[in-house]
Amino acid sequence: MKILKDKVAKLSFVALLITMTAAMFYTPTASAHGEKSQAAFMRMRTIHWFDLNWSKEEVPVNDTMTISGKFFVFSGWPETVDKPEISFLNIGIPGPVFIRAGSWIGGQLVPRSVSLELGETYEFKVLLKARRPGDWHVHTMLNVKGGGPIIGPGKWVTVTGSMGSFVNPVTTLTGETIDLETYNLSNTYFWHAAWYAVGLIWVAYWARKPLFIPRSIAVEAGKADSLITPADKKVTLAFAVGTIAVIAATMASTNEKFPITTPLQAGLLRGIKSIQLPVPTVAVKVEDATYRVPGRAMQMTLTITNNGDSPVRLGEFNTAGVRFLDAAVAQDETGYPDDLLAEEGLTVSDNSAIAPGQSRTVQVTASDAAWEVYRLADLIYDPDSRFAGLLFFYDAAGNRQLVTIDAPLIPTFI
Repeated sequence: MKILKDKVAKLSFVALLITMTAAMFYTPTASAHGEKSQAAFMRMRTIHWFDLNWSKEEVPVNDTMTISGKFFVFSGWPETVDKPEISFLNIGIPGPVFIRAGSWIGGQLVPRSVSLELGETYEFKVLLKARRPGDWHVHTMLNVKGGGPIIGPGKWVTVTGSMGSFVNPVTTLTGETIDLETYNLSNTYFWHAAWYAVGLIWVAYWARKPLFIPRSIAVEAGKADSLITPADKKVTLAFAVGTIAVIAATMASTNEKFPITTPLQAGLLRGIKSIQLPVPTVAVKVEDATYRVPGRAMQMTLTITNNGDSPVRLGEFNTAGVRFLDAAVAQDETGYPDDLLAEEGLTVSDNSAIAPGQSRTVQVTASDAAWEVYRLADLIYDPDSRFAGLLFFYDAAGNRQLVTIDAPLIPTFI
């Protein structure tokens, strides 16, 4: 019986080892990202992306595309999220299907973390080089230390061609041109295989001995010291000394072969230039705001005052990357993602032009399935149920003004 239990334990261990090894090589295809699972308040009250442009919807391997636009760092940043004092402009994609060839904020190259100010608007651009064929959901994204990734709007981009033709040439500081896609790849394979083999030998050595049940019985019987023999100690010492010796030798060899190196740059860039938008001449006060659960619609009572010289009309409400438009005032001509664009999703009780010096209280409704599809309605279950967004007003000449709003949101179920 003891021998049978020991064999069962060994077979179970081997099966577990095989399963874990197979899992290491299983790489399922990723589709869209999990922005829907990110808390609604995070998407509404942190980074507001607007004027976004994906330069191409189809890109051959080795060709480039750019994602550009602006983002507003919301002044009412939630207390539960660390401020963007250490941030990194990134792109959300399912793995290395593109490589980032360059990133800019305010016209400044930003290859590392930056410090951003609340209440400021920044212009950005990211240059991407296509690497792997397929249909990929490409997002804007800002990583914030302590706050995690804040994901922006995403658009489907098709990469055509063959991954085998991809090249990524760079010139080193010593003048040598190398292809980062294949550079020293055989050496990488060798050391992965070598250390994997060492690990398997180590596991095999201990697996040949009695495993779980016999060892448990020995420990309970007070014979734990007998489980480790002098030979086991010598083998363990040999593994440890051998590992250190191999690491030391290969490190010395590498330093001799590559005497000129520079460390990874990890400093923080400060003083990033923001956009100085014109001071809005339209003032907006949110009297109340409710979310009607059965109708998937947010209703706001706004008091709008026009302090400018030209009549204005409300044309767009933008929150969490979803754009609600009044088609009679504003239309999208940028190819914005369809699932994030409600072209007729904004209605105003009286959207006639507000004359200079005039003040008007109106009922504004932003309705679309995106409230549920993108789980923005989950905001009503948050302990701090507040919404935020951008309002865009237009005059007769097409000039646009941006006004931010922030207020509590009350759910209604009738």
